[in-house]
Amino acid sequence: MPDKDEFIWLFFRFNGRLGRAAFVLTAMFWVVVVSFPLYQFMRVPPDSTAAQAWSAVFGMTFIVFLWVHVASAVKRLHDMGKPGIMAVALFIPVISIVAFIALCLFPGDAGRNRYGQFTNSAR
Repeated sequence: MPDKDEFIWLFFRFNGRLGRAAFVLTAMFWVVVVSFPLYQFMRVPPDSTAAQAWSAVFGMTFIVFLWVHVASAVKRLHDMGKPGIMAVALFIPVISIVAFIALCLFPGDAGRNRYGQFTNSAR
């Protein structure tokens, strides 16, 4: 079982390299996490205090999701030997879909590059 530092690196840090499988699984995991409060919000009456609470929880989880998604994209770009600033493409409509698919499909650099020695490692 990975330790706490590895989970913090995977979800919140911008350094290192991340492979395709880890990138896709991270994205799928956080989509499920963000979907839960949205589902709960849709189950309660719109004008209730529960709706307000679930709306706030959804907002917070969505902000965390954005951070994790950008951090994962930066690490994925590092694995491909590209600078992390290219993750800005994830915020441009239509291009973001193409960029996400490209990050999922294109392989990373084999072996060492300037962002780390191994895929799925901080350095």
